[in-house]
Amino acid sequence: MATAPGLRPYLPADAATLAALFRASVEELAAEDYDADQREAWASAADDEAAFASRLAGELTIVALLGGDVAGFASLKDNAIFDMLYVRPDLAGQGVGATLADAIEKLAAARGTKKLTVEASDSARDFFAARGYVAQSRNTVTIAGEWLGNTTMTKELAAPAAGGLQ
Repeated sequence: MATAPGLRPYLPADAATLAALFRASVEELAAEDYDADQREAWASAADDEAAFASRLAGELTIVALLGGDVAGFASLKDNAIFDMLYVRPDLAGQGVGATLADAIEKLAAARGTKKLTVEASDSARDFFAARGYVAQSRNTVTIAGEWLGNTTMTKELAAPAAGGLQ
């Protein structure tokens, strides 16, 4: 990727765009790891846009922009859980997810978090492992009547340097 994405906080006006990006990301990027029924159940979390918007607003959610267009988003829940990380399918593997993950990790560390936890989908497990997250347990979750596997992973965060963020 030639230029790194810009980051900004989530705005309520982003809800419809992020819901569509979430659905597209699940449907396209998780196809190798989950069947069609599992992906549809997972993507259905964005069907109730008001509830999805409330989830985004209730967490520390950041949005990545490339050329003024939304490229992805990530959220931090309770300063300890890396809750969501989704990238537009056509931009997967181009650094958008890494930029968002870097920002979430820095924000969590700046807020005093010593260990970050993520429930990584099978599609995201290798991405998080490459960033230093260590698998703790294998899980099966039920979403909209479908069983989906994921892995609880944790990463120890370095304390922020004296004087604030770098």
